[in-house]
Amino acid sequence: MSEPVRGVVVGHASLAAGMVACVRQIAGAEEDALVPLSNDGCGPDSLAARLREALGDGPAIVFTDLGSGSCAFAARRVAMERPDTGIITGVNLPILLDFVFHRTMPVGELVERLVEKGRTGVSGAHREGAAHADRAVSR
Repeated sequence: MSEPVRGVVVGHASLAAGMVACVRQIAGAEEDALVPLSNDGCGPDSLAARLREALGDGPAIVFTDLGSGSCAFAARRVAMERPDTGIITGVNLPILLDFVFHRTMPVGELVERLVEKGRTGVSGAHREGAAHADRAVSR
């Protein structure tokens, strides 16, 4: 069996900590499976250094809240330096929940799977459809 993929959620303010806490509560995920990291008080170099430390040496995926900005820029910078590292931007709870249950997949396959889970985890309703918004929407 290959080494499980480690996840690091990088976000603004307390977003990463909140998302990771939710995943741990819902899924009972191991503490080192998914690590939160905030950009609070960090410049580009210090955020990248903190991210390197949080990732460790094995396969990893960096999850960021936005596709641009300090968190995503640091993720791209660090991922280019290390092998077997994926990046997913626009992270949501369905992505992180699926991640903790499929961490033994190869990073490339796992990134593809998680992006699809994230897309299907987003739906919407307006007015007439809002009465049925609690039902799963397949598209």
